[in-house]
Amino acid sequence: MINYNSCIIEELSVHRVGNKTNDEEIQLSDQSIAVVDESLSEILLNYFLKPFDGEELYNFTFSGGEVELNPLFQYATSIFDDGIPFHENSIKVAQYLYDVALHPNIKSGDLFVVKFSNLRLNDQPIEAIGLFKSENKHSFLTLIQQKGVPAIKHNSGIHAEKLDKGCLIFNREKEEGYRIAIVDKSNRLTEAQYWKDTFLNLSPRNDGFQNTKAFLNIAKNYVKDQISEEFQVEKTDQMEMLNRSVEYFKQNDSFNKQEFEESVFQNEEVISSFREFDNNYRTENEIQIKDEFEISNQAVKKQSRFFKSILKLDKNFHVYIHGDRSKIERGEDTDGRKFYKIYYEKEN
Repeated sequence: MINYNSCIIEELSVHRVGNKTNDEEIQLSDQSIAVVDESLSEILLNYFLKPFDGEELYNFTFSGGEVELNPLFQYATSIFDDGIPFHENSIKVAQYLYDVALHPNIKSGDLFVVKFSNLRLNDQPIEAIGLFKSENKHSFLTLIQQKGVPAIKHNSGIHAEKLDKGCLIFNREKEEGYRIAIVDKSNRLTEAQYWKDTFLNLSPRNDGFQNTKAFLNIAKNYVKDQISEEFQVEKTDQMEMLNRSVEYFKQNDSFNKQEFEESVFQNEEVISSFREFDNNYRTENEIQIKDEFEISNQAVKKQSRFFKSILKLDKNFHVYIHGDRSKIERGEDTDGRKFYKIYYEKEN
């Protein structure tokens, strides 16, 4: 978790970054901004840092695994270690964003480069560098009095509670490419991925959060897409497997792959099929997951949203199944109509 109650903005620079492909200019400021007003500082800290939860972390990467060649890794190291003036490095960051964000649909925006001190990550004090891009302008109204007559003026600017894109580079694990948290509120179109993939060039950090998230995703894909290709299974059986998958992660603090397989699939042929699917999925998607790891409750909570067990019957009924496969039976009457019989003890 990230705590910024005692955080201090040490330095802040802002640059206007247009889209080079669309012949828009980059406007580099001459100097950084001194944030001395306490109210402004509080608003900025809330704007920059509130969207981050600190659970899902990444590392800088680069082609060939040579993280030292990642330009942003170099700029961060210059700020943390080398003593090169902060504003000079902020200009390099803005210029690099201008050079790589070339898709014509990428919006221009204001790039904030910030150095924080006394930020706390998992209750440990840490210094960090923040990169924040505001791409969307919002309208706001101002009510004024002119000689006793009220008037309304309108303008547009940055919404102080709607961060578009953000990145926090924590001064930890430099050898692995620093710890990094990101925010990206844009849509999921290909051109919108430039922040994470092209500009920052990140890879998931191999920790409990990523392992939990990745393995739950593999289990979901197997149960939903693959198992019915190899075995005669009813929809209700698939849903029970999905429920058992989530329950395993909710009820345990640590993960053991063999234990998970036996608990969820309960059949040697299915377990063997899952292991083959698991290996192929990891290879195709370049995923590395340990067979034993600490389970992240935050990752379980996030992934559980995608494990909804809904039985859709024509366009008439949606049946939510939360467990206990024995309380629902599937059948067919003499007229060929299919039905489900549901047993229960209480009606709410």
